[in-house]
Amino acid sequence: MMKVLLISLSILFFGLQYKLWLGERSIRVLKNLEAELALQLEHNESLESRNARIETEIMNLKNGLEAVEERARSELGMIKEDELFYQLIPVH
Repeated sequence: MMKVLLISLSILFFGLQYKLWLGERSIRVLKNLEAELALQLEHNESLESRNARIETEIMNLKNGLEAVEERARSELGMIKEDELFYQLIPVH
C-alpha cells in the first residue's frame, strides 16, 4: 500500500513539474512573454517620444510664422523677396 502511494505521489509530482517547466503555461513561456513585453514597452517609448516631437512641431507651425518660414527655407529652398542668395559650388 505504501509503495502504491509513493509511486502515485511521484507520478503526480513529475506531472506537475512537467507542466511547470514545459507545459502550455510554463515558466519558459512566461519568460518569453516578459521579454516580448519589454521589447514592446521600449518600442512604445520611442513612439511616444516621436509623437511628442511631432506635437511640438505642429504647435510651432500653428502658432508662429517663424517656424513656417524656417521650414520653407530648409525644405523648399525658398528665400525672402528682397534677399540675396549665394550658392557656393565646391571645385574639385
